[in-house]
Amino acid sequence: MNYVTWEDKIKIVEGANEINELLSGNAFGIYFNFVNSESVVVSFKPLNDVFPDGVFGLNEGVLFNFERELIEEDDIEYALDIMSLFNNSKQFTITEGKKTSQIRIVIGMITEEYRSKTASFIMLKTMLKVLLLQLIRFQNTTFSNQDLNQKRVFEFLKLMETSFLKETKTEYYAIELGISEKRLNQILKEKLEVTAKQIIQQRQITEAKRRLVKSEITIKELAFVLGFDSMSSFSRFFKKFTAVNPSTYRLNHR
Repeated sequence: MNYVTWEDKIKIVEGANEINELLSGNAFGIYFNFVNSESVVVSFKPLNDVFPDGVFGLNEGVLFNFERELIEEDDIEYALDIMSLFNNSKQFTITEGKKTSQIRIVIGMITEEYRSKTASFIMLKTMLKVLLLQLIRFQNTTFSNQDLNQKRVFEFLKLMETSFLKETKTEYYAIELGISEKRLNQILKEKLEVTAKQIIQQRQITEAKRRLVKSEITIKELAFVLGFDSMSSFSRFFKKFTAVNPSTYRLNHR
């Protein structure tokens, strides 16, 4: 059986000065580049995206990479705040010594726990949440330096996060954003290299995995929750992306 541990959900690399292997494409990434004692450049890798060009190789920093499951176990408002953090701006600089010091302290606590032989997943997750909430507070959340298409990507992801259980067709999201399906897919392909349908399907798979492991929901009930008209169609869909059927996945990950 393939049991999932906390080590499959979070990865921290200290002194990173090049692109290291990430957990998966469907994971968040943060790179902290401490320029000096007063400032730190914070770079983000949103889901299905990459870090900004030129992030690595300037100064040694700290790379955080974690699966979206870590934020989905909390309330939806927190999850949306994190989505905003990663999509409002892919990079910003903290230039106040006090704020930089606060970031260093929290990172130090997290990395120390991460290296410990008795590391606690609950502790790591809690301290990571503190770090993310600090970044949300520090980040300039205006879109003044963003282009219109980047705004649309964020609006699509935000809407999809709250609607994917009921709305799985690209048409719905295009109408809500006031653009055509073709234009929506063009923007997503340009920014994320995937289509709206691919992002929605990926979200369905992530939610299916989470519920299979975390709840007692039946396969039939899960198929209905995710908008499939039958258990067999859901099972085929799930196996296409994971190579195993839902019941086998649940057995292997419990």
